[in-house]
Amino acid sequence: MSEESSPAALARQLTRGGHLAPAWREAFTQVDRKRFIPDRVWIQGEDGYHPLDRVTDPDRWHRLAYEDRALVTRVEDDGVDTAALVPSSSASMPRVVATMLDALTVADGMRVLEVGTGTGYNAALLSERLGDQQVVSVEVDPRTADTARATLKNAGHSPTVITGDGGLGCPAHAPYERTIVTYALHSVPYALVEQTAPGGVIVLPWGTGLYNGVLLRLTTGEDGTATGPVIGDSAFMWNRYETPRRDVMATVQNRGRSQDQGQNQGQGQDQGQNQADRAPTTAPATATRTGLDPRLVFGDEDATFTAGVLVPDCRYSVGHGPGGEFTLWLADHTTGSWASVDYRPNASSADHPLRQYGPRALWSEVEAAYDWWRNAGSPERTRFGLTVTPVGQHLWLDTPDRPL
Repeated sequence: MSEESSPAALARQLTRGGHLAPAWREAFTQVDRKRFIPDRVWIQGEDGYHPLDRVTDPDRWHRLAYEDRALVTRVEDDGVDTAALVPSSSASMPRVVATMLDALTVADGMRVLEVGTGTGYNAALLSERLGDQQVVSVEVDPRTADTARATLKNAGHSPTVITGDGGLGCPAHAPYERTIVTYALHSVPYALVEQTAPGGVIVLPWGTGLYNGVLLRLTTGEDGTATGPVIGDSAFMWNRYETPRRDVMATVQNRGRSQDQGQNQGQGQDQGQNQADRAPTTAPATATRTGLDPRLVFGDEDATFTAGVLVPDCRYSVGHGPGGEFTLWLADHTTGSWASVDYRPNASSADHPLRQYGPRALWSEVEAAYDWWRNAGSPERTRFGLTVTPVGQHLWLDTPDRPL
């Protein structure tokens, strides 16, 4: 193992970048990330994901194992068409792993619940720091769980790895002083709050259909709630039980085209063609114009985050055209509502063609959310926080007594 490609070198790189706290430096030095990277990973390119095999390109595989980058470790539809591959599991960026572990503020003797075992690397770091007997990890995918157990054992660690729905936690080993979730959530399962002792900490990625995502640090209370602020950004793969259908946006885009072929000059022609015959509609969309430049909302991360909070159950995609033109698509797959906004660089500021369809006027909701955000002083997303109760969750601005 070369000095440039080793756990110690990775730890030094993270330390120089300000990502690795001193309390975790020894664990990152002792736990070899390479052991937890499968022989085949997928690297994202402009035209999709491409496999990288340890057997055929060992030097590149070895180098990437110690780089500060995420590696896709499992995909769906593993076929010839790289554009059709959908990542379903990954090895997170080491800097993200380090940031989340630091946010846990663990101490000796604490019991930790990890939701989403993945490769097992995170569980190994926790075990190195706290001891195997203090770490419980839950993984929903049986194959992933079995692989992680074997990898952990070969690496000299034996935390408790449970195969099951992480949203249910692991009550048999509760309570936990710390809980960490390694996939993005729209809503926080209350079981995780129940199983985290009062005064405990839950660190998790959270997001909306418009913004993935932010990192939350919640503290549990004696009253059975958990509350805490957004502490930064952290984009993760979604909880598979919360992810909307993969064909939603393609279906919506073809609904729009079936009503007005050629109007959306910014719409990419390769998106969703195979969904056209699955999206019949009997009523035309309402065609108007909007004075809100879509770049003002979706070009500012704080505005996008706020829109995602205030316009729930909404997803978006963008189809690009020539000369900087594009079409922004919004969809609510539950109600069948959709909207499209065409952006043309040479158009006047109030001349963005808009179409809306369904019981929800999604772009109008976005306009109202943007107005609220501007009137509130354009707050940064780190001024928001989340409170989870037995009956649901709500976001707040600055303090929990200012709910949205």
